[in-house]
Amino acid sequence: MMPFASVSAQSVGFAVAGEACFVALLFVLSRVVPGHDVEIVASTGERIRYRFNGLVLFAITLLLAGLAQWCGFGLAVLARHVWSVFIAANLLAWPAAIALAFRGSRAPGFAGFFYGVEKNPQMWGIDLKMFSYRPSLIGLALMNVSFAALQWEETGTLSLAMICYQAFTLIYITNYFHFEQGMLFTWDIIEEKFGWMLIWGDYVLVPFFYSLPAAYVLLRPDDIAPAPALAAAALYVFGFWVFRGANGQKHQFKQHPSAPIWGRAPHVVGGRLLASGFWGIGRKLNYTGEFLMYVSWTLMAGFQSLVPYLVPAWLLLLLMQRAGRDDKRCRQKYGQLWDEYCRTARFRMFPYIY
Repeated sequence: MMPFASVSAQSVGFAVAGEACFVALLFVLSRVVPGHDVEIVASTGERIRYRFNGLVLFAITLLLAGLAQWCGFGLAVLARHVWSVFIAANLLAWPAAIALAFRGSRAPGFAGFFYGVEKNPQMWGIDLKMFSYRPSLIGLALMNVSFAALQWEETGTLSLAMICYQAFTLIYITNYFHFEQGMLFTWDIIEEKFGWMLIWGDYVLVPFFYSLPAAYVLLRPDDIAPAPALAAAALYVFGFWVFRGANGQKHQFKQHPSAPIWGRAPHVVGGRLLASGFWGIGRKLNYTGEFLMYVSWTLMAGFQSLVPYLVPAWLLLLLMQRAGRDDKRCRQKYGQLWDEYCRTARFRMFPYIY
């Protein structure tokens, strides 16, 4: 029997109120909790100040969630009423996208609604695009943990597959907030406008679609054996090393261009493009590492259904498309210098394949 509740007007109403309170709380905490402040000049010429306190906010959220669980307000309610919470997220995301489109400096046609009008819309001193990664990923963590809470509530124990899944995903999200400042150098923050595509992606797609494997870990009829679990853990560690190593090298190069990489002085093409370490092998190996991590924890869902594998498949298509867009943008920006760099880093994501 499926351990999920049916949708009702009352359950959706409670979910809307809870979702709104969750986002509002994170917004307020983003303003009042101390953090590392950084000011940058955006591509529009606007000076924007960011406060990086996401790791503290994540810890506070987990602490409050643990306290609620201890007091009897179990996290399993999120998983049990997942469809109501999903509808609630849509009821908040769509009006927010429409409001931001109308707030823009030009008439909001379809393109303005879908892709957004402003690159860095702000409210009360907070960049809304950067902020949205917090309810997105913290929401994903809460959805994932809620499936573990539901398994505990239903069976009185946690399977090895569920323990591994929770460990892999929580480490991944904690790592994001630990290196939150690195988002300043990503495509989303540098180039993308903030419209429905990112809003719906942050508030609906990531928390609900990306937690899909957790539901299938809960529903799988058997448990994973120790040997396959260790193999998946090895894949996760390797993917994490590539993902974090590549992102760390790029961030280090931005901050300290002469710092050694893998024990050697960095090779820089034209004085601008890093061609050492992971960036001397492939142009987007950070994407490769992230994809491998998603595969590793999706394996915890077993093979009773292909549905959970839609998540790494979707991520692969998304990252390949984004790598292509970034390659085009860099070729326009750097010209022949980019061609020279590509002769060093011959691959985008997968050596000898792509």
